[in-house]
Amino acid sequence: MRPHLAPLQRTSAFWPIVLAILLVGLVAGSLVTGAANVSALDLFRRGESGDILLVSRLPRTLATILTGASLAVAGVIMQTLVRNRFVEPATTGTGQCAALGLLATLLLVPGAPLLAKMAISSAAAFAGTAIFLALVRRLPPTQPLLVPLTGIVYGGIVGSISIFIAYENDLLQYISVWMNGEFSGVLQGRYELLWASGAAALAAYFYADQFTVAGFGKDTAHGLGLSYRTVMIAGLSIVALITSFTILTVGMLPFVGLVVPNIISRFRGDNTKETLPLVAVLGGVLVLASDLIGRLIRYPYEIPAGTIFGVLGTGVFLWLLFARPTRRV
Repeated sequence: MRPHLAPLQRTSAFWPIVLAILLVGLVAGSLVTGAANVSALDLFRRGESGDILLVSRLPRTLATILTGASLAVAGVIMQTLVRNRFVEPATTGTGQCAALGLLATLLLVPGAPLLAKMAISSAAAFAGTAIFLALVRRLPPTQPLLVPLTGIVYGGIVGSISIFIAYENDLLQYISVWMNGEFSGVLQGRYELLWASGAAALAAYFYADQFTVAGFGKDTAHGLGLSYRTVMIAGLSIVALITSFTILTVGMLPFVGLVVPNIISRFRGDNTKETLPLVAVLGGVLVLASDLIGRLIRYPYEIPAGTIFGVLGTGVFLWLLFARPTRRV
């Protein structure tokens, strides 16, 4: 066994090192890329140039990392609880229900403070995800592809209701903003809610083992002395909070919670607690890369990061479907 330990340790350290290097490089690129023609050295000096860094570019960079990390973690939780790799908050009605909650707040209590909007949106996302879980529990376990199909249909119905209500009340522009994530409007003072999303993702790490056990079903969880109901509520709460925080701040980015957990699972296995930090970092790296690409393709104009990630994520997901796995667990 001893001759195999060193290569194994190098393999285990490979992904964290690569991701750390990518993250540092992308952060540097994000900080020096923008419509304002300012040199990298001027950004770190006092005055107007320094204000661009503190007010705009640094908050935007942090917002992309927090969004990618938290959405990727939410995807892991959904896939673990449902025991299906083809689901994420954007394809199970969670995002659509959060948007419906926000829309209801705008119509019923238009002057509500941000905290109230967040609470109503989170409650709607929680209820919508619970309904989805109740639906998929009735599906035959021998037909796993019915789970994502059910989620897509369910999310489509909820989304259609939101669009109809928004159309009737001339609020369609809000639906477009909430469901298409982009970071051009992120400034200091307008993104800090995403730190709460990051805290919710961090809380998921401490429940990772419980989520894995709960994914095996109520009987198994009870047999191992785990409160199935408590763990499910914790998982749904974290997913709902992350989704509503993200939609309220920058809008939903599809595919992040679907693609990122599957990439890490393919190369590092299915130990949720062990791989969750890598999932979070890779989510931040890919969303930051998408935002940076969107800023550079038609400089100085921008393409939303959600659009870039949707295109790239589709290709990556097809590769994941057809490529042979490199590691078995």
